[in-house]
Amino acid sequence: MPRATGHPGTPQGTDRLLDRHRAVLPDWLALYYDRPLEITHGEGRHVWDADGNRYLDFFGGILTTMTAHALPEVTKAVSEQAGRIIHSSTLYLNRPMVELAERIATLSGIPDARVFFTTSGTEANDTALMLATTYRASNQILAMRNSYHGRSFSTVSVTGNRGWSPTSLSPLQTLYVHGGVRDRGPYAHLGDDAFIAACVADLEDLLGHTRAPAALIAEPVQGVGGFTAPPDGLYAAFREVLDRHGILWISDEVQTGWGRTGEHFWGWQAHAASGSPDILTFAKGIGNGMSIGGVVACADIMNCLDSNSISTFGGSPVTMAAGLANLSYLLEHDLQGNARRVGGLLIERLRGIGAGVAAVREVRGRGLMIGVELVKPGTDEASPERAAAVLEAAREGGLLIGKGGGHNTSVLRIAPPLSLTVAEAEQGAAILEQALRGV
Repeated sequence: MPRATGHPGTPQGTDRLLDRHRAVLPDWLALYYDRPLEITHGEGRHVWDADGNRYLDFFGGILTTMTAHALPEVTKAVSEQAGRIIHSSTLYLNRPMVELAERIATLSGIPDARVFFTTSGTEANDTALMLATTYRASNQILAMRNSYHGRSFSTVSVTGNRGWSPTSLSPLQTLYVHGGVRDRGPYAHLGDDAFIAACVADLEDLLGHTRAPAALIAEPVQGVGGFTAPPDGLYAAFREVLDRHGILWISDEVQTGWGRTGEHFWGWQAHAASGSPDILTFAKGIGNGMSIGGVVACADIMNCLDSNSISTFGGSPVTMAAGLANLSYLLEHDLQGNARRVGGLLIERLRGIGAGVAAVREVRGRGLMIGVELVKPGTDEASPERAAAVLEAAREGGLLIGKGGGHNTSVLRIAPPLSLTVAEAEQGAAILEQALRGV
């Protein structure tokens, strides 16, 4: 078919779709790549675009396609449930929702846990903030610098990353704490123990100047912030201070949950010495692409609301069926162990590559959650231009990755499906090496 027809599988067809996108969608709805990509289908760890190009997917729809594209167990569960009933709402008993809640409550590590399902991580964090502020009768929240918790009015107001916080108006009073970024900031030069001690002292000092906050919300590994993390044990040390003041700990596990870090099923377990969080939020990977988010809290906190509440779409039969099938596959195939093994190999391979590329400041992460931070060679200055160029070059080589990071988007984000094979990890690393060296 001639290119002039604008068939969906031609560049002109993609260009026309881009024009239509720009005509009806917001300007702030970001698209990757100079020539944006239309993904039409996927299988395993690969996706295809409308031009027929095949890519190794190292981003998984922003850490959402957790197990694999078109996983037969999940697509079968969705199809069978959709054939019975698609929607009913939480006003009716819902067997798949109860079954998934039972499994998540057990896995969460929170005593006497209750689970509330939402449709996204933003909505999950929004609910967690409502629970914490109601339970504590305070609208003051502690959050981490460089953090990201969603795009709703309340979650934007606790996001410590100016690139993702479009308004200074807020229903909450938010105070930001040190510690989410290990190797930048005023404590970067300290050893791990001294770093934790300094961050705890900062928290103690902050609490001496303010009214009693409701909660600290924190990502164990900061996702949008560029896969940064504190030393293990920081949040356990924080928890000792929080407990003395009756302040709740909300662990935002939207990106770190379900075994992605390899070493732990939840990110908070790297900080478990002082116990589990009071509230845990989750989303993304559990649905493997279906819209599932949720909140786990002990019964006292979850039941503190004194008015009616429902969810029209949270916990829908179809998404719950997908979540059950996906979680079963993840556990039965030990994808957490695979993330630890294959992720460990991948991060060492990338560190070896980074050692020979002057623009690579650091390769960090754990499991299949890896960040490659780029700078102007010979300096510590972030280089978002290089990150954008490497993103483009990787795509040309057949690899999809993400980017993020603090005040400047200068970190390449690598988060493949947890079923990634050793051969695919090596293939992706080779493509990324070529892209890094080319730029």
